[in-house]
Amino acid sequence: MSRIGKMPVNLPAKVSVELLDGNVVKVKGPLGEMSQKVDPAIKVTIEDNEIKFERPSDAPRFRSMHGLYRALVANMVKGVSEGFEIRQQFVGVGYRVSVEGQMITMSLGYSHDIKLRLAPEVTAEAPQVKKGEDPLLVLKSHDRQLLGQVAAKIRSYRRPEPYKGKGIKYAGEQLRRKAGKTAAAK
Repeated sequence: MSRIGKMPVNLPAKVSVELLDGNVVKVKGPLGEMSQKVDPAIKVTIEDNEIKFERPSDAPRFRSMHGLYRALVANMVKGVSEGFEIRQQFVGVGYRVSVEGQMITMSLGYSHDIKLRLAPEVTAEAPQVKKGEDPLLVLKSHDRQLLGQVAAKIRSYRRPEPYKGKGIKYAGEQLRRKAGKTAAAK
């Protein structure tokens, strides 16, 4: 039995869930609403403020989908009730970020600024930091998948390099650092 799949998803007080035709789970909460189509082989039941998932057999196909759909629905429930947040640091001399509505403008050492328009489900803010600290970008959304894609897209503009650690990294991320040249150490 899938350890993840057999755990029920508990519903907070502000969240409502309904099972639509075609095995579609629709979740509504204070931060928005989302829906996810579940494979017809996986049985979804909603009772006593819990969502439970059952699979027909122990075939590898059903075992893999059992935990997957439970995790996707659990992320939807958490997203519409609490939301998700990703923090990114811009490490490097002259690296800056600013947010105006749904437009992010990044200065990353190229000859031009990079502008990125966000999806309406994602909000961004660039809080003021003290002098000498790295600029910070905070992304928030109720959709965990979309938030991760946006954060990965921003990071792809300047990945952290292993020698000095310059680039866009997630807050709290530990980078693998390499030693520089040792020829001058004679």
